[in-house]
Amino acid sequence: MIYLVLSILISSSLYVIFKLFEVYKVNTFQAIVVNYIVAFVIGYIYSDVKIPIATIPQQDWFYGALFLGFLFITIFNVMAITSQRNGLSVASVSGRMAVVIPIVFGVVLYNESVGVIKVFGILMALVAVYLTSVKSNDSKGFQSGSLLLPALLFLGSGAIDTLLKYTEINYVPTEKVSIFSASIFGVAFVFGVIFLLFQMLSKKVELSIKNIIAGIALGIPNYFSIEFLIRALKIEGIESSVLFTINNVSIVLLTTLFGLFLFKERLENRNWIGVAIAIISIVLITAF
Repeated sequence: MIYLVLSILISSSLYVIFKLFEVYKVNTFQAIVVNYIVAFVIGYIYSDVKIPIATIPQQDWFYGALFLGFLFITIFNVMAITSQRNGLSVASVSGRMAVVIPIVFGVVLYNESVGVIKVFGILMALVAVYLTSVKSNDSKGFQSGSLLLPALLFLGSGAIDTLLKYTEINYVPTEKVSIFSASIFGVAFVFGVIFLLFQMLSKKVELSIKNIIAGIALGIPNYFSIEFLIRALKIEGIESSVLFTINNVSIVLLTTLFGLFLFKERLENRNWIGVAIAIISIVLITAF
């Protein structure tokens, strides 16, 4: 359980880093690309299993890492565009409500339990995510034809969690969790560099030292957020449907509180209601 707690805490701290990016005018995409190579290096060094980088494509889990790395960088871009065109609330809700996808797959593929209290707790968690995330002052509403972006964000975010679980349970032994996590970030870095080069050639964007430093600061916690989540998925006795629900709701809850206490963000009444429902849903899911 400690791995789940650590994953939640570290994932929530990423919110603080992104807020600081906004304060210091960091180019988020450039920092994200740098963050991926930093995460890869940390994971490769941290891994107990040392294998040559050239042999990584020969591993059973490589295709899972390849697709996950591609999803990491592309869904990040979709999230950024959705935030700009539809508002932060729409992007946040679309990304976090996607937890329903791995929940469904957990029940269908792995015969996970479907009790009345569990289902009620999960439904409450989804309501909590919506109420906690939505703010009237940052939602721009749906623009014509832009329903596609939230839909892509929803499906992509759900696909990441689902594929992560599927690859972990079928192809990744415990001793190779670190090198598997590193490989995901390594693939994301390669795709990120391709996108970044395209930006630099088409828009004359320059890579700055400030963005590199920001990427290093992001890469360290980002790696461990995934490392600990994968290790949490390997804990016996915790169903993935329960784990993903607790993980996503707790991250939403903590990031909301970080915004309140660290950045003096104003919470509306429905946000407070969402916080209360989030706490109740977590208690219901974990207790029953």
